[in-house]
Amino acid sequence: MIRKQSRAVARARPVISPAIKLALASLILLFGAFTAQMAGARAVPSSFADLAERLSPAVVNISTSQTVERPDIGPRIPELPEGSPFEEFFKDFFDRRGGQGNGPSQRQVQSLGSGFVIDPKGFIVTNNHVIENADEIVVNFANGDSLDAELVGTDPKTDLALLKLTEEPTTDIPFVNFGDSDSARVGDWVIAIGNPFGLGGSVSAGIISARNRNINSGPYDDFLQTDAAINRGNSGGPLFDMAGDVIGVNTAIYSPTGGSVGVGFSVPSNIAMNVIDQLREFGEIRRGWIGVRIREVSEELAEGLELDKPRGALVEDVTQDGPADEGGIEIGDVILSFDGKDIEEMRDLPRAVAETPAGDTVRVIISRRGKTQTLKLSVGLLDAEGNALSDEEEEDEVSDVPSEQILGMTMLALDRKQREAFELDPEQKGVVVTDVESTSAAARKGLRRGDVIVEVAQDAVSSPEEVIEKVEAEREEGKSSVLLLVSRAGDVRFVALRFEDDAEN
Repeated sequence: MIRKQSRAVARARPVISPAIKLALASLILLFGAFTAQMAGARAVPSSFADLAERLSPAVVNISTSQTVERPDIGPRIPELPEGSPFEEFFKDFFDRRGGQGNGPSQRQVQSLGSGFVIDPKGFIVTNNHVIENADEIVVNFANGDSLDAELVGTDPKTDLALLKLTEEPTTDIPFVNFGDSDSARVGDWVIAIGNPFGLGGSVSAGIISARNRNINSGPYDDFLQTDAAINRGNSGGPLFDMAGDVIGVNTAIYSPTGGSVGVGFSVPSNIAMNVIDQLREFGEIRRGWIGVRIREVSEELAEGLELDKPRGALVEDVTQDGPADEGGIEIGDVILSFDGKDIEEMRDLPRAVAETPAGDTVRVIISRRGKTQTLKLSVGLLDAEGNALSDEEEEDEVSDVPSEQILGMTMLALDRKQREAFELDPEQKGVVVTDVESTSAAARKGLRRGDVIVEVAQDAVSSPEEVIEKVEAEREEGKSSVLLLVSRAGDVRFVALRFEDDAEN
């Protein structure tokens, strides 16, 4: 009986089929994924209290005062005929009031902003617009202390300023460190601490909404965008990451009402650190300079420049004897890389050059007529002055070359007569435009009478025939547009004229 029962029990054990095993494995995988998701969800901070408590003492409120002249807007003696019976009456009246009106007077204007301590010796970072033209700067700490500060230096182009307490603290004061803004990603948590509306220390939290924002506030725009509430008075305050490092200096907001609508902008710490280091060392900014005028490469220009896609910075002018000129850069070159940094957009170049110390020799990769070249140049200072372009050559004789037309433009060869007629530089070279059809592609691109065509398809031209020849050559090669280099009042720019637009007229 026992043996039979054992067999019966043995036969009763369930047999797991392959299908059931597969289903169980799928459930285990799903459970694992759910567990991982829950673990990620737990990464969202339940509170910012510890971080705010640790960082707030290093964030300060900055109050400034400025004395401004108030114009005399008081009443004056009316114009009366000499000897009028009222003349003596009004004179006595205004004399008793201390003269005609109150005269110009002075008044105190106060403003509030934010800042943060970066060194226990009393160095403080804020915005330039917070302390601009201030006669007195007072730094208010979270513990209630108020100390005077002096200006070390400012950089209006990045809206940054460095202050220092006038008396070095007898004890160490709380300070914070700069972090790496390049490692910050869209979606990362951040907190902003500052002095909105003069209320005192306030904390707001959000995420990085975007990077590399250009808000047209200066040549080095490269802002972090955040939805952490930033309001008036937050200017100059820090934007912290979750490690407690400063990754941005709160500078501007986009708002139709003046209050936060979730679009704030901060100067990235990697830009701010370079500026602050220079202000601390020199009291001023010493940016790199190479002496070029550049523009964006559009899709139309890219074809004429023989680029595979729109990228880089197109050189429209080169300062004579400047670093770029001496390094071999020419008008029409497209700068693709500077000192190992790729130049994807035009605005990438000014920042790359500015961050390069003067005197450094750097490698520059350019595209010239569709071929890549590597040049070397020595970076100069931003305030270096270049001379205007001028080549000595003999004055040419007056010629009676007939005008020619193409792409809606009527053209004449440049000679002394035409230079005088159009008030052009005696050294100006090229072909002058004497008329532009109002419905032509040239007119839509802004070309007008008196413009000078210097190059066509990056080749210099000196006669209308050469312009026509090179334009037709580009058309025959199947190009959809032709690239012109045009000079106007000494300024040059590239213009791409589309053939199909011209054909429609």
